[in-house]
Order: sequence, then structure tokens, then C-alpha cells
Amino acid sequence: MRGEGFFRVLFPVGHVKELRYILRRDGFSLPVCIDADDSFNSLNHFPGEMMFQTFLVDSENRVKVIGNPIHNLSVKDLYLKELTGMKSDPVPVTTVHSDSVEYHYGTVGENQTESKKVILHNTGKEVFRIKGVTTSCDCMTVEYGWDEIQPGESAVLTVKYKAEEPGDFWRTITIYGNIPDQSITLDFWGTVRK
Repeated sequence: MRGEGFFRVLFPVGHVKELRYILRRDGFSLPVCIDADDSFNSLNHFPGEMMFQTFLVDSENRVKVIGNPIHNLSVKDLYLKELTGMKSDPVPVTTVHSDSVEYHYGTVGENQTESKKVILHNTGKEVFRIKGVTTSCDCMTVEYGWDEIQPGESAVLTVKYKAEEPGDFWRTITIYGNIPDQSITLDFWGTVRK
């Protein structure tokens, strides 16, 4: 919400440099209030979990929406609805299952990229409409060339992992769409070797 001519954005204090970089990189031209003294958190006692340290406040500093819109597309919709006042028609819900809930990359060489195919099956009676996919880190990308899966049909996502520093890794992707919990999360793990 706009209040007094600027957006109020609260960001963990240790990440101020990252926030300034992102704002410059994306050409964000509106003023941003950075709470370097953490006084807003002291007043409200927000949970320690990172997912709940991002929120939208109104001009009187009342929290309107809580949650990270970057990591959760359903929360992003809540932000957009609050900011724009838009209403949306409900989409019929269906069920979707993946061929597995976890995928093992095995041993991956440092700086190499490995791919895994994820097969999604629409086991419901309505068309599955994918809303988007988020990943737990920039080291993962997801590719797919479709928007819908008809009932009884399947579609493929390609999940690419670019190996980082040596050691064990565990990453996730979250797929959003018109399913009962609005998303499903899949695990990807393995070991990076030099």
C-alpha cells in the first residue's frame, strides 16, 4: 500500500546491501524506508522464520499481508489484490501428482549442470493450469513449454541444477496451480565433488 508517497518495505537488516543492489538493478524508482534499527520488528514481534519477515503495511503501519511474494506465488496474488483492489474468479480445483516427490542427482562435478525430468500427471477432473514455479536457490532453473494439463494427461518439467561448492546439497522447487493446497513441493538432492 502506498503511504505518504512511498512504499514501506521491511527487509532483514543484514541484507541491506542486497536490497539496495536489487532496487538499483530493477530500476525501482520509488522511495524505500529501510528499518536499520529494527524498530518495526521490536514493536510487532514478528516470527523468526524468514518466510514471515516480509509484509505489506498500510499508511498507518498496520500489516495487511504477511509472507514472501517472491517465494510463494499465492502470497504474490494476495499482495497484488491488496495493492490493486482486484478481485478474481475462483478456478476449479483438480489434483496433480508427480512421478516422485524427491529426485537424486547423485554425484555432480563442481560447476557442472545436471538435469532431471519431472512428470506431472493430472489425476483430477478439471484442467490443471500452472501458475508458476519457484526454486529454493538461483542454482536451479525449471523449464516447461506448456500452461495446462488436461485431465488424464501428463506433462514434463526439466529441472536443472548448476553445482555450487563441494558437499551435500538439498534444494526444492514449488509448483503452483489450481490444486487443493495451491502448490506442491519437490525435493532434489545429491553431492557436489571437485
